[in-house]
Amino acid sequence: MLYYILKFSISALIVVLISEIAKRHSGFAALIASLPLTSLMAIIWMHFDGAESFEIAALSSQVFWLVLPSLMFFLMLSLLLKHGLVFWLSLGMAVIATIVCYLALLPLLRRMGVLI
Repeated sequence: MLYYILKFSISALIVVLISEIAKRHSGFAALIASLPLTSLMAIIWMHFDGAESFEIAALSSQVFWLVLPSLMFFLMLSLLLKHGLVFWLSLGMAVIATIVCYLALLPLLRRMGVLI
């Protein structure tokens, strides 16, 4: 149980840290947020949990492919907010655009032999 509390605490600390840094230095916070911290933590936790190398490699490969459509979210949110749309509408539209990109990419990956 202590192990799960540790995992949760470290993960939450990173999110809180990024949001606090963003209040003062948005560029530095963006740099930290752009790092694959979630993936890195998941890979490290998998290693500590005894996952096999092929399982960690599979996660790493799958994350690579699924990062591509997630980039649409940041592009869309930025553009919509810059064009004056309100936050919640911009956020919703960016999420929908990202979902559409995921749905378009998944069948393409399957045809390429990439298992997700």
